[in-house]
Amino acid sequence: MGREIERKFLVQNDSWRLCAESKKPYVQGYISVVPERIVRVRLAGEKAFLTLKGRHDHAGRDEFEYPLPVDDARQILETMCIRPLIEKTRHIVKDGGLKWEVDEFGQENQGLVVAEVELESIDQEVHLPAWVGEEVTHDYRYSNASLVKEPYMRWGRRD
Repeated sequence: MGREIERKFLVQNDSWRLCAESKKPYVQGYISVVPERIVRVRLAGEKAFLTLKGRHDHAGRDEFEYPLPVDDARQILETMCIRPLIEKTRHIVKDGGLKWEVDEFGQENQGLVVAEVELESIDQEVHLPAWVGEEVTHDYRYSNASLVKEPYMRWGRRD
C-alpha cells in the first residue's frame, strides 16, 4: 500500500531560488476532489500519471500513483477534469538532507508559492530553511484539489 507523509509550508521569500536544482512544468486536473477519494491526472514535463489519494489522517494518507500514456493524459485533462486545471512550475531544492518541492502556481492560482517536504515518518525532525514560512499542512485551502474549487486569486473576494 502506498503512503504519503508530507508537510506543506508557505514560502516567505525568494532565497530558495539560489539552491534550486531543477524545475519542471506541471498541468494537473481532478476527476474527483472529494477529500476521501481524490483522483488526479498529471502531466509532469514529458511524463504523465494517474494518482488516487485517500483522506488525510495525522500520519499522512494512502496514495497510489500509476504511469499513464501522455496522449491519454492530455485527452483526460481536456475532456474529463474539473476546471480550472492546476498549472504550476515545480522546483527541486535540497536543504538539510531533505528534498523540498517548491511549487509556483500560475493561471487562477498566480501568486501562490508553497513548499512541500516528504518524510519517512510522521515524527521525523525537519530543519526549516530561512525561506520557509507558515505551515499550512492541515489547511485544506492550500491543497491542489481545493484550489480547483476555490482558486487562490479569488481568496478574499466574493463576486
